[in-house]
Formats: sequence, structure tokens, C-alpha cells
Amino acid sequence: MFTIDTHTHIIPKHIPDFTKKFGYGNFIQLDHHQPGRAWMMQGNNRFREIVENCWDAEVRIKEMNEHQADMQVICTIPVMFSYDAKPNDCLEISQFLNDDIAATVNKYPDRFIGLATVPMQDTKLAVQELERAMSIGFKGVQIGSNINNINLGEPQFHDFWAAAERLNAAILVHPWQMMGQEHMSKYWLPWLVGMPAEISRAISSMIFGGVFDKFPKLKVCFAHGGGSFLPTISRIEHGWECRPDLVAIDNPNNPKSYLGKFWVDSHVCDHKMLQYIIDLVGADKVVQGSDYPFPLGEAIPGTLVRESPLADSTKKIILGEAAKAWLSIQ
Repeated sequence: MFTIDTHTHIIPKHIPDFTKKFGYGNFIQLDHHQPGRAWMMQGNNRFREIVENCWDAEVRIKEMNEHQADMQVICTIPVMFSYDAKPNDCLEISQFLNDDIAATVNKYPDRFIGLATVPMQDTKLAVQELERAMSIGFKGVQIGSNINNINLGEPQFHDFWAAAERLNAAILVHPWQMMGQEHMSKYWLPWLVGMPAEISRAISSMIFGGVFDKFPKLKVCFAHGGGSFLPTISRIEHGWECRPDLVAIDNPNNPKSYLGKFWVDSHVCDHKMLQYIIDLVGADKVVQGSDYPFPLGEAIPGTLVRESPLADSTKKIILGEAAKAWLSIQ
């Protein structure tokens, strides 16, 4: 079955020393300490070790062939968002990352589809870079689940949503800067607990802020199966019913009425959970997503869907057709 892996990350092999250039911060540098292996460094701290499939397109293609992935949607690693930087500095970083992705897509257009990154802390600059990215062949943009702890439903982002709608840009919302992470560093809890909560935060704030009503043609996909939003949607609905004075202050509509109006990826790690999200949003709103090439992603992208008890017709939708609709490709 034709397969598009909609959730994968990539980074340039070499990154300028932005900390030195800008004179502040701990921007990511790569320490290539062994052939094919590098530490992502934040100042003197090791953030994560990555291997060559994070930057080498030919290695990725070899693994894609092994994994039966026809195409990958490629986007930066969220730690590179740099929303805490000065806006023009973040714009420079975004352009550097986007140009690298564009080069990969242009070299292998039948294997890769690009999502840009933009300086969301400055809506005007974010729109500017989104426009540039779409003009050079990107199909959309990846953004964080919050922007410096400001929720995505806030009015300051309306101009960005308007631009994304006008440009027909697909939007991938990815968790980052997980709430409460400073209080739960043990046991990898920011990734295990914080990430699902962050996506629920993003979806809920966009619904309750009226984003999907103001911009009904937005094409938004939420990573990790929508996080904890779908498993807790009935609790969220109950809160809307019992305390509208707190929940429905900006949007009177039942949050369940938005199911099927956005996409989620399939990375839920469990066949029953996959069926559950299909039951809620429809197979046409579930896209294959692996979080390749990281350990918390699917070891072999597409395995959950292919080995599930779903009908072949449903697998075909999730593995490829739903992504084509989200990305507006043939």
C-alpha cells in the first residue's frame, strides 16, 4: 500500500554556532563524536544523541525502502523551534533549517515532502517565512503546542491562522516545552506524560478559542494521535456542560462537534487505541505518523497500522490517502 509517513524529523548535518553569532542563549550545536553519530549539545549539556539517519537523506531512503515507506514528510526537531530567541534571530534559524529541508526535497522530490518552521513568537515574521516556504515548495508548517507558554487559541495568532488558511498550508502541531517538566524530570515523564498533555492543551485551546470556527478551512494535524485529548474528550465535554461559565466563555459549541474537523497521526502504540481514534474522528482523519527516527517513535514505521485488524481499505486510507488530503497532494 502506498505509504506516506507524515511525522518524521530531520536536521542539517552541520549547524552554525548561533550562540556565538547572536551573543546569548544555548542554541543547539552538533558534536560529531563518531562517524555517523552526533550529540545535540545545548551549551555544555548533552540533549540527545542522534545518528546519521537524522541528517543523511540517502540513509533515510535506504531505511524507507526497508520499512515500505514511499514518502516521508520531513520537519525539524522541535528543540530547534527557538521561540525563546529574539524574533529576527529565530527567523534566521528558521530560514537556515527550511533551506536545508528544501534542498533535500528538491533533490529527492519523489521521496520527501517538507514542512517548514517559523518564528511563532512574532506573528508577522511567522507569516513572512510561511509565505516564503510555501513559495519554494513546502506543503505546510510544523509548530509547537504552545508558544512560550501562550496557548494557540489566543487572538495574537489569528493572523497566522489566516495566512495558513489562505496559503492552503498543512499544519502539524507537535508537543514541546512540556508544561510542568521542571517538576517531573525523573522517569522521562516530560515525554511520557507531558507530551500527551501538551497536545490536549493545544487542541482544547484552539477549540475553546474558536480557531476552527474563525478559520474553517485550516488543515491541522496533531501529533501522537492527538495526545490525551481523544481519550479524555468526554471529560472535556462534561466540563463544557457543567461549567460553561468557565469553559464556554469564547465558544458556545460542544467540543465533541469538532471531532473530524482536524487530523491526528497514528502513533498511539496500541491497536485498540488506534481503533478508538478512528471511531472518534474517522479513518480519513488519521494519518500514518511514526516520529522517525527517534526511540519513542515506531521502530518500523507503519507497523501498527499494517499489523492491526483493520480492513485493508481502512489501512489504505491511513497509510496514504488521508495524508494526501491533509497535504493537498495527488
